Amino acid sequence: MDAKLTELVRLLDLEQLEDNIFRGESRDIGSPQVYGGQVLGQALRAAYTTVEPERPAHSLHAYFLRRGDFRAPIVYFVDRSRDGHSFSSRRVTAIQHGEQIFHMSASFQTEETGLEHQLPMPEAPPPERLPRAPAVAPRVLELLPQRMQRDDGWKRPFEFRLVNPEDIPAAGRMPAQQWVWMRAIDRLPDDPTLHHALLAYVSDFHLLGTAIIPHNAAYLSGHVQRASIDHAMWFHRALRIDEWLLYAIDSPCAAGARGFSRGSMYNRDGVLGISTAQEGLLRVIEGTSELSS
Repeated sequence: MDAKLTELVRLLDLEQLEDNIFRGESRDIGSPQVYGGQVLGQALRAAYTTVEPERPAHSLHAYFLRRGDFRAPIVYFVDRSRDGHSFSSRRVTAIQHGEQIFHMSASFQTEETGLEHQLPMPEAPPPERLPRAPAVAPRVLELLPQRMQRDDGWKRPFEFRLVNPEDIPAAGRMPAQQWVWMRAIDRLPDDPTLHHALLAYVSDFHLLGTAIIPHNAAYLSGHVQRASIDHAMWFHRALRIDEWLLYAIDSPCAAGARGFSRGSMYNRDGVLGISTAQEGLLRVIEGTSELSS
């Protein structure tokens, strides 16, 4: 397996300290805080450790409370809230330096059959016809600290192909929508819990960025502070992160210094496997009001 992907898989393999208590390490990607998708993936993996294997996750709802410190381990406490006939409920709290930095509720269900329908996948060109996207758009990378611009952590273990590139001209007012093909850069084991954890990890890419697209002029001028506030996922059908997935994202609204985005992940056959939603802080700084629309 590719070295970067192997490193990430190991990162999601938590150390069990005691019943319902786990410890995880962090990757240094050059930023002072831990990447939110990492905490989300580790928390889901911790919850999975306490659930019967025939009950995959069908939803999770999480809040990011404080910035994580990548230099220190994160301890995850799992509360086994309920194990019913068909459903199991878990609550996971992430602790660092004696404080909660994150908490998540997740629900797991024994697989069943029933009524089915879905929205169709958008008509997007196949990934083979699109150029490989940089890990960070060049105009955005210029705003990051020098350490992040140099750091190898941005060479992620995933490949992205943007249908509508995020790196649009700063003066352009574009709709808050983007479609992204993505996959892991190497084949992964047939472990559904690992795929769910990696899908949670990668689902944090591009969501809040979609809410910023109509306001790129303000963001690229350094007038907008951004941070994830919460994150939700619904797992409808099984997907593999080592196969091409189309992540169709739109942002219906930005208001109250927050931007809201929602996403749908489809496989190449057009099967809708996962829905996501996130709200993030979009705070105007330095006295500018360029975010108004």
